[in-house]
Amino acid sequence: MVYVALGIIFHSNDVSYLASWSKLSKLRPSSNVQFWEELRMYNKLPIALGAALAVGVAGFAGGAMAKVEGDTIVIGSSLSLTGKYSTNGFHTQKGYDFAVKRINDTGGVKVGGKSYKMKIVYYDDESTPSRASQLTERLVKQDGVEFMLGPYSTTMTKAVAPVTEKYGVPMVEAEGASRSLFTQGYKYMFAVLSTSEYYLAPVLDLIAQRSKDDGKSPSDLRIGMAFENDGFSLDVRAGVLDVAKKYNMKIVIDDKLPADLSDMSATLTKFKALKPDILLVSGHSKGAATAARQIEEMKINAPAIAITHCEAAKVHVKFPKSANGILCPTQWLTNLPNSEPLFGDAQRYDKEFKVAYPEYNTGIPYQTAQASAAVLVFKDAFERANSFDQDKVRDALSATDMDTFYGSVRFSEAGNNIAKPMFYRQIQADGSYKNIVSSKDMTMPRKVAY
Repeated sequence: MVYVALGIIFHSNDVSYLASWSKLSKLRPSSNVQFWEELRMYNKLPIALGAALAVGVAGFAGGAMAKVEGDTIVIGSSLSLTGKYSTNGFHTQKGYDFAVKRINDTGGVKVGGKSYKMKIVYYDDESTPSRASQLTERLVKQDGVEFMLGPYSTTMTKAVAPVTEKYGVPMVEAEGASRSLFTQGYKYMFAVLSTSEYYLAPVLDLIAQRSKDDGKSPSDLRIGMAFENDGFSLDVRAGVLDVAKKYNMKIVIDDKLPADLSDMSATLTKFKALKPDILLVSGHSKGAATAARQIEEMKINAPAIAITHCEAAKVHVKFPKSANGILCPTQWLTNLPNSEPLFGDAQRYDKEFKVAYPEYNTGIPYQTAQASAAVLVFKDAFERANSFDQDKVRDALSATDMDTFYGSVRFSEAGNNIAKPMFYRQIQADGSYKNIVSSKDMTMPRKVAY
């Protein structure tokens, strides 16, 4: 017996939404300009259709719970479909949906000699932590969901994890990278991605080695940086500080981005005056887009620039002049050798996802790939547990040791993936991405013509 929450459906040529009988979801898609911009960008959207399930409420005056018997495993997820995190909320949802469809089309999940299909119930957390917490509680208590896929971002994951932990609900998350998530003693949360302190810090290792190769001292390098004031970006900053200290690099600008991530001109004005060698920025997709736009507007010509989430923000498409030479940390590369039966290797996943979603032909952000990997991890755990008992599934998750198209997955006792590193790519003049394996692969100084 599995329970399903009433979900949300977005159609491709128009937008409609279904809320529960009690309208507890309080969805307001028409009030958010960014939401509509996303719809115009992604013209092939049933973003929730295909994996999310809407259930009628006739006969259920007390709430939004409906019983489903038979061959369906229902997993809940609170995702940012509106608000400042909505860009990556959409990327995450597509990754979840793509994996669910592939699993369902290839025989489903085998448990107890029977095949089960998977479905995901989505609620929009509006990029608001308190909303994410409320909706997770609703999924568990009102809708009877017993397994969860994580939200987008460290901030939302921090809001959701105490709820899933409280009720013993196993959660596989793909988008909350802060190392602080894994110091809380959580037993039911598992993350497929590398943690945030490794996003930008290894870029300094690459730049330091390049300086040595050129006969210069890394201690002569000067850094200007700006970070969003959230758990993820502050962890990224902490990793940068550790490596900068190791090489005695000088940090001459250490700013926080404004809360709405809409303007970093104050930082860039200082950068033009002080002329550091390296510019580092972390502010999720909106911060990356703001940085690339204003770097172009202000004609910033730094020898080295590294920005988190630049792939998801499509800076190579929107701001091609400033994007040239930017180093982008990524959780995933399309030439990884790892493979598994459902998607094969990374190249095959990349090709088949682009067929399903042609709007991603210019590149698949790693957020999408790791979301698909999270679904594969759940399938693997269900089958090894040979049960839907939450504690047995939790124990199976903790024992995960598998290869996927996304990379290897093995969890520490704290629940973070300790089997894969971060990777780096550099945007080229033609908008393509070059995989950076060593310092010799980088173009430095960055070549740019405004």
